[in-house]
Amino acid sequence: MTRISVDVNDEWLEAARAELGTDSKVETINAALHELARRKRAKDLIATLDEVELDVSGSDAAWRYGGGRDLSRLEADAREERSA
Repeated sequence: MTRISVDVNDEWLEAARAELGTDSKVETINAALHELARRKRAKDLIATLDEVELDVSGSDAAWRYGGGRDLSRLEADAREERSA
C-alpha cells in the first residue's frame, strides 16, 4: 500500500463519505478509488460485449412456459430421491 499526503477538498470528501457510508477519511478515499476502478472495469466489459455479435433470434421461445429445460418432473424426481 502506498502512503501519500495530499490536499483534499473537504466538501467533496464529506459528500463521498456520505454517499459511500464510510467512517474515516482513509476509508472514504480508498472506497472512492475502488468504486472508480470498478466502474472502469464494468465499462470495459460492456464495451467488449458490444463488440460481439450475438444472434438471439428465437430465444424468446426458450424462456416461455415449455421452453428451455423440462422441469415437469422436478418435484416427482426430488420426492423419489428423498424416499430412496
